[in-house]
Order: sequence, then C-alpha cells, then structure tokens
Amino acid sequence: MSRTKHDSLILLLLLLIAILSISSVESGRPPFACDPRNGLTRSLRFCRTNLPIHVRVRDLLGRLTLPEKIRLLVNNAIDVPRLGIRGYEWWSEALHGVSNVGPGTKFGGSFPGATSFPQVITTAASFNESLWERIGQVVSDEARAMYNGGMAGLTYWSPNVNIFRDPRWGRGQETPGEDPVLAGKYAASYVSGLQSATGNRLKVAACCKHYTAYDLDNWKGVDRFHFNARVSKQDLADTYNVPFKACVVEGKVASVMCSYNQVNGKPTCADPDLLKGTIRGQWHLNGYIVSDCDSVGVMYDTQHFTVTPEESAAATIKAGLDLDCGPFLAIYTDLAIRRGLLTVTDVDMALANTVTVQMRLGMFDGEPSAQPYGHLGPRHVCTPDHKQLALEAARQGIVLLKNSGSLPLSTSRHRTIAVIGPNSDVTETMIGNYAGVACDYTSPLKGISRYVRTVHQVGCSNVACRANNLFGFAEVAARHADATVLIMGLDQSLEAEFKDRTGLLLPGYQQELVTRVAQASKGPTILVLMSGGPIDVSFAKYDRRVSAILWAGYPGQAGGTAIADILFGTTNPGGKLPMTWYPQSYVAKVPMTNMGMRPSPGYPGRTYRFYKGPVVFSFGHGLSYTNFKQSLALAPTDLSVLINTNLFATKNYSTLSSNAIKVKHTNCDSLSLPLHIDVENIGNMDGTHTLLLFSEPPTSVKWSPNKQLISFHRVHVVAGLKQRVKIDIHACKHLSVVDEFGIRRIPIGQHSLYIGDLKHSISLQANLEGIKN
Repeated sequence: MSRTKHDSLILLLLLLIAILSISSVESGRPPFACDPRNGLTRSLRFCRTNLPIHVRVRDLLGRLTLPEKIRLLVNNAIDVPRLGIRGYEWWSEALHGVSNVGPGTKFGGSFPGATSFPQVITTAASFNESLWERIGQVVSDEARAMYNGGMAGLTYWSPNVNIFRDPRWGRGQETPGEDPVLAGKYAASYVSGLQSATGNRLKVAACCKHYTAYDLDNWKGVDRFHFNARVSKQDLADTYNVPFKACVVEGKVASVMCSYNQVNGKPTCADPDLLKGTIRGQWHLNGYIVSDCDSVGVMYDTQHFTVTPEESAAATIKAGLDLDCGPFLAIYTDLAIRRGLLTVTDVDMALANTVTVQMRLGMFDGEPSAQPYGHLGPRHVCTPDHKQLALEAARQGIVLLKNSGSLPLSTSRHRTIAVIGPNSDVTETMIGNYAGVACDYTSPLKGISRYVRTVHQVGCSNVACRANNLFGFAEVAARHADATVLIMGLDQSLEAEFKDRTGLLLPGYQQELVTRVAQASKGPTILVLMSGGPIDVSFAKYDRRVSAILWAGYPGQAGGTAIADILFGTTNPGGKLPMTWYPQSYVAKVPMTNMGMRPSPGYPGRTYRFYKGPVVFSFGHGLSYTNFKQSLALAPTDLSVLINTNLFATKNYSTLSSNAIKVKHTNCDSLSLPLHIDVENIGNMDGTHTLLLFSEPPTSVKWSPNKQLISFHRVHVVAGLKQRVKIDIHACKHLSVVDEFGIRRIPIGQHSLYIGDLKHSISLQANLEGIKN
C-alpha cells in the first residue's frame, strides 16, 4: 500500500471516529422540548422564544387533550410525543447541596457526587446572609450541570423554612432555627442564590416548604398525617407564616409546598384561605403550589376530609394546588370533572402555573447548550472553590458554647490528643439528612490528625451508647494524652424525618463516658457535640473538668477540618445559636402537640421570644477567642408616626386600638431610622462578631413577644481596630407587633432596643395631622 493511500485511510478513519463520537454524544444527550431539528414541533407557537411566556403557555394548553392535562398534574409528568414534550420528574431536592432523596436526581458516571454543605441549622448559626446566598448559587451551578448531563431536574423542593418550635423535632436540623426573622432572612437569601433570577428567567426553581405550622413528625403516637395543628391567628401571622412570606415577597420563590398536617381542622393543601387567599392573593406568588408527597392521598385516606376521593381532588385544585407529588390527582381528577366538582378551566389554571415556571427555566427554549448555563458540566461540580466554600460555611457555623481558657489548643503544648466518642471518626453523619453523595469527607479524627498525633477510641460503638464496656480504653487514652477531645451527640438514627425525640439528654451512657473521661484526662477536656437539635449538657456546662464545649451541628463534608481549625485557633469561632437550648425539665411541661407560642397558666411558652424560664444556652449565645466592645455612635430617640386622616372622616377609630396603629394605616416608607454601632475588637486575635439587634415594645402592649430579633449583622474586626455598622430600623417592619386578631400594629410609646448589654430607647408618637390618600 502506498503512503498516500495509507494516510488517506487514516484520515478517513479519524473522520469516522469523530462522526461516531458526535453521534454518540448526541444520542446520549437528554432529549428536550422544542428541538429545532424536529419538523413536527419547531413551528409550534409555544416554542417561539420571542413571544411572551403567557402567550406560549396558552398555546401549549390549547393543544393538550384533557387526559394529557390530567397526567401533567403530578410530579412524574408524562411525555406528549406528538408535541415533542418529554416526561419530567418535578421532585428534586437541594436542601444543602444537590441531593438524591427525590427521584429527579441521581449520581453516577460523570457525576459521582456533589458538594455537601453543612446542614441548614449549622449554616444558620453563621447569621451571614451573603454566605447563604453564595451557597445557593453554588448549589444551583451544580444542579444545572447535572441537568445538562441528564442526571437531575430543574425544580428543587428546598429550602425547609418551618420554625424550629419544639427542641424535640427530628427535622429541626433542616430549618434555620426558632426565630421567624432569622428564618425569613435565610429563606430569602438562599432562594435568591439558588434561583439566581435574571429578570423573569430562573437558573433553577426553588420551593419553600412545608406551609404551614408543620413541626411535628412522630411524637408519642401522634404523627404528621393525623395531626391537627390548632393555631391562633396571632401565632400564624407573627411566627409560623413569617418565613414563607419572606420567601415569596423578598426571595421571589417559584414554588411553595403545602404540608401534611391540618391547620385548625382543615388540610393545608385544601385550604383556599391559606393557598389562594394568602400565598397568591396577599403575597402574589409568581409560581406554583405543590403538595407534600402523597399528602393529597393522606387527606382522603387518613384524615377522611371528604367522603369520596374525587371530592378531595376537587377541593385541592379549587383551593389553589397546582401540582400533586403523588398519583392521586392523576387518578381522580377526571371523575371530579365528570361529576361537576371541577372544571377544565380549573385544571388549566393549575397547569398554567407549572408550565410558566418550566418556561422561565428555559425548558421549552430548544437546544439546552445554547441557553444560559448551558456550558455547565461535570467540571463545574465539586470544584476546589465549592469545596472551600463548604469548609468556610462549617467554620462560620460552629458555635463555641463554653471556654475556660483551654482553647485554642497549642500544637507545641498538646502534641498528643486523645480523640474519643461515637462521632469522632464519622463521615456521613456530618451531612445530616436530605443530603446527596458528598465530593469527599474529612472526619473529625482526620482533621485533628493533620495538626498533631492522635490516639483514637470510640468509647461507644454508636450514638445510642447502650453499653459502657469500652469506657476503660477511652480512659486510658485520655490519661496519657496532652488533651482530650470528646466528639459526642446524635445522628439520623435518633433525630430525623418521622423521628422526633422524647427527651433532650445525651443518649444512653454518653454522659457517663464524658464524665469518666474528663476525670481521667491528664490535660484539658473539650466536648464537641454533633446534633441538629439542642441537647441538655448542663452536667458538662458546670463541670470544671470539661473546660470547653463546641456545637458543630452537622457540619458537612469538610466538618472535620472545620472542627480542627477551631480547636487549634486557625479559625476564630463566631457562630451563634439559632435556637434555645432548654433543660430536660422543659419538655416535661410542654407537649409537642401544643402549638401555642405564648405562655399561659401551666404552660411556659416557646422560644426566646416568649419563654422566660431557665435555659442551658440561650438563643444567640456564642463565644469567641477575642473580646468585642459595642457602642452606639448615632441613635435617634424619637419618631413621629403619621396616621391617615381619612380614617377619622369615616370614623374608623380602630386603627388606634390598644394605643397601637395598624401598619396599613400609615406611610411605612417614611418610618425609617438609622442606627450606627461601633464594634471594637479589644482582644489579641482577629475575629468576626455578629451584632444581634432585639426590640422590646412598650410595656402597655400585653400580647407582644418579650423581645424579638429585628436585625443582625456579621462583621470581621482586626484585633485592636474598630468597625462601624449601620442598621436601618423600619418601624413598620421592625417595631410592629401582631395583635390577637392577626393584625400587625405599631405600638405608640417607648420601644427599647438591645445590642448585647447596650440598651437604647426610641419614643414613637402618633401624628394625628397625618397623611391623606
């Protein structure tokens, strides 16, 4: 064979390989709607990106048959081949990283894992809005990359923004904590990052859940499927609904999920006042409402809300539900229409909301690679920057609860560390629930071993710690080490979805292990706790042999590195508790089924806002390795509240009921005050300080919280220097309270502001000259 023919054959072979490679890539690429190469669909109006979305949606709905429409009302929506529409799984999760909990996402191949950030309760302890938003942006980058690779959807049913009302709740770990302002800020920040909206365009669609008053899973025989949450209008408006409102109004979330439980005798997914009236009517949701999975079926089968299943189907859709996570609507909607309980127009309205979100995601815009975010792929998942952010999130969320001077440890004085406890060398425990497959892990033992020599003993074979036969080995290790780190606490076997706790103490023999090891330890003993909920560790708080306590929550894939960095002072801790840590005696007085926030005879109330009894550690507690001094640099002392004078012309004097003005009867835009606070680092180590600003209404207002968080700000201050922080106080938002009827009012009189030990008073006066419409 001549050289020329040989070269030609090689070129031909290479060309064939290239063609086959391209063909293979295209054949392996996930199918998509509105493919311009598809002659059947490329001329359809709903595929024309130059048309307004509502026009495209109307065109698409007009082409669907009723059976097709009904099968699009559920999470595993069917394909419609004649219109080039592919089947779609709506259920994906991204609580603190892309998760494979829902059927819409899977790992494998080019996507073996994704960045697993700390559990939400830990990240919330950072009190850092910019961090929450940045985490959302990273998670959505990885979600889009996996979608482009055919491994995930674009609709993520996260975050969980329920109030962590009761310390025993197994899912409290998924939430931003007990305070509605904190939860609302977290919701808006994370959703903003996750959706990364540009105009009406979404990177992914987030979903705030579980609406509303849902915070009981399975406690002493009472489960979420049967539970009727009896909630006052006041508690609903000033506690339970606050994070959801922030999610919709401030975060512009694309979806809200209604919960399993009933509220005041009616299933949330069938309550038109909660769905159409509040979410759409008052908050103006631009998106869809979805049921928690199988909750429509639960409403009929378990709660027996209606006589027939088709009545339940009709009740949910007419109340404002757009999508059923479960098969119920696919089965019974047709019968509901044939019986006249529902109309095709009702179905069209529901579908319009879901399809609109899909169009905002670009799912009907043709070639995915040509769209925004179409370039994202495997190399954009588990990147060094993403892993570093997971580490930084853990560092910022870990809380130093106690320090008698033993921390930070010294690599020169503490050359050998005894690392002891059932959570000392865990990996998956650190990512909590609703997690995916992490990029990699650094356990606490591994993290500490990077600093010094370690001696390891588990003490207990697991967190249940039902035996003490291994304690002797742990005592020997502590006796010969320069310092001892005990890593104790909980895991998903003790607190999780459908698994509420009955008490707050360390499980099994864990307390005995801590005490015995602390007695035996040659050097300082440090207790590190992993948990989502609070633990009564009063014994360790008051035991001088336990010189320091850290709470790490569930710190994510890099948790071990973060814990070690704080133990050895590479990182100065700055986290603050997002929930109250109660003593064990508290839960004996408070059944989980009592939804009341405010105290009453024989009932102590809930959270720092209403509970005045003893605590182990308070909401907002958290220490540092340095000391900060706060001072007021500029603080106004009075504000005039203008009242709409037209109210008096109509004799509507109720606006001044209880010496408090209805928020809607004043001009909120003009009611703002600047507060300037100086934060000085008077210690020897650079550090981050979180300003927590609380307000207390006039004493004449009897139905308000004791105090309430109104703002927070995280600031880094170099040792010996000072930073000035400005906080704008908006009277309608920050100084208002909700009355017994669920109406938000601004109390007239002297309001007190608290920042640590600082107190400042602002006098609000009613101006009857007022404003006119």
